[in-house]
Amino acid sequence: MLETLDISLVVPAYNEAGNIELFLRIAVEVLDATGRSYEIIVVNDGSKDDTLKILLDASRRFPSLRVIDLSRNFGKEAAMMAGLDVAVGKAVIPIDADLQHPPQLIPTMLQRWEQGYDVVLCRRSSRNTDRWAQRWFSTLFYRFHNALAEHAIPPDVGDFRLLDRKVVDALRLLPERRRFMKGIFSWVGFRSTIVEFEVEPRYSGKSSFSGWKLWNLALEGITSFSTVPLRIWTYVGGIVSIVALSYAAKVVITTIISGTDLPGYPSLLSAILFLGGVQLIGIGVLGEYIGRIYSEVKQRPIYVVRSKHGFPPGD
Repeated sequence: MLETLDISLVVPAYNEAGNIELFLRIAVEVLDATGRSYEIIVVNDGSKDDTLKILLDASRRFPSLRVIDLSRNFGKEAAMMAGLDVAVGKAVIPIDADLQHPPQLIPTMLQRWEQGYDVVLCRRSSRNTDRWAQRWFSTLFYRFHNALAEHAIPPDVGDFRLLDRKVVDALRLLPERRRFMKGIFSWVGFRSTIVEFEVEPRYSGKSSFSGWKLWNLALEGITSFSTVPLRIWTYVGGIVSIVALSYAAKVVITTIISGTDLPGYPSLLSAILFLGGVQLIGIGVLGEYIGRIYSEVKQRPIYVVRSKHGFPPGD
């Protein structure tokens, strides 16, 4: 039966006790209306509230519900990969449990898939639910990332998308441990199309992504898919050297022609602090890449599963 499933919903969940019950009811209603076979895989990413308890209770009422309980909070990227690793549907749809990604859009996504598209991207038509700082930072990130990376990420497109089975199989072949899923989705390619949707406010609770986490995620995305930041400091070093040599030549010529007064310390101190700052920033950029190498060579698993519920025996 599992080999013939049409749809797999992959739902990372962290502290979603206030949302998950309503989400499941809506998702089941929408999927039943499609007339297709399906499974809903919810990955409990180390939730500290009653998310797991609610999921286990719901699994007795929804035979299509599968629950993966991770041993701790590994982050949304890892939780999503845990779901993709076990999904068996011909079409796999990662979706959030907070109802900002509307399950009602699934029939439209399936229609585009039936037209021959391997990836159906869901792009938010506006960012009215975000604070102005988030909107500004998001716009800046996409422009900066796409200017540096070889493979552009479509702006305002998150993890909510439909993936054909061959796309999921390609994603599972990638061995990297630290995963920036938006970039990975873009990297594997395949024929894609876009549908737009309006983001609704969260039904309950608040997002677990703070400004600091979003900043770190942005750094992860840039360093995962571009080495331009490393090359930039080669050019910065070259420019600083040229400026320093030019200034030295000017000082020598001025001294020979007309002599010079004893130079003051403020200009010397400013130059030292400027060059020191440039060097420290360059070391920091280099450290980001070395840190990625350090994480990859340890070859730790992306996630650890504590238990599974609702899966067929032996799965």
